[in-house]
Amino acid sequence: MKNFGKQVPLGRAGQPAELATAYVMLADPLSSYTSGTTVAVTGGKPFI
Repeated sequence: MKNFGKQVPLGRAGQPAELATAYVMLADPLSSYTSGTTVAVTGGKPFI
């Protein structure tokens, strides 16, 4: 995991709470018109 963090543009691996914010945002009624979207919570590292 230490090496993985060095490969991420933000310089570290994400924390569970940081990932949870994306789920909370999508579950919020204010996101009710959001559909067909992929939310990548990757710290800037593209996964190919």
